[in-house]
Amino acid sequence: MPELSFSVEGAEVVPYAAAPMLMFKLRVTNALPDEPITTIALRAQIQIEATRRQYSDGEAALLRDLFGERARWSQTLKGMLWTFATTVVAPFTGSTTADLPVPCTFDFNVAATKYFNALEAGDVPLNLMFSGTVFYETPDGLLQVTQVPWDREAAYRLPIAVWQAMMDHYYPNLAWLTLRKDVFDRLYQYKLRHGLTTWENVLQSLLSVESEAEGL
Repeated sequence: MPELSFSVEGAEVVPYAAAPMLMFKLRVTNALPDEPITTIALRAQIQIEATRRQYSDGEAALLRDLFGERARWSQTLKGMLWTFATTVVAPFTGSTTADLPVPCTFDFNVAATKYFNALEAGDVPLNLMFSGTVFYETPDGLLQVTQVPWDREAAYRLPIAVWQAMMDHYYPNLAWLTLRKDVFDRLYQYKLRHGLTTWENVLQSLLSVESEAEGL
């Protein structure tokens, strides 16, 4: 029966996809080097291990939306789910590499997006937890099926520069917000009343009103 282990050898931006995507490079190794693996239907749950890095004052300010003031981080700073990913590992014996496509979002209603956007430099400590189905051959050539053990994991530190490069590629100088329909309708009426041509003009107008109020 296969004894599989997993590691991440790197990650890179997928330049041409329908939405932002990273490609993680997985190393899959079977402790039984002569046992043929027919295929693996692999699933990964990717967690952000937020407690496993240091944060600058600028990063901490942007992370208040997630964790509150830095003084409370001993209670509030914790790991979070980033995303799920799947792939099919091709036949191999011993060890192989496989691509794990990881879809990403720039939606600022998503906690992981807020976290990535707050980081200025360094890396993101990740933990990938694997599951799935393994098809393999016995010494007499019979096809067998087993499950990836629940305790198979791999740690990886994703350079934040890779995530930044991906978002700069897909959304150059842009950010995305989603709003409730009633809030959007109010903003749209504001836009029409003031004859504003773009949504940037709408927000700049509202921010100017706020700045003037704060100056009083």
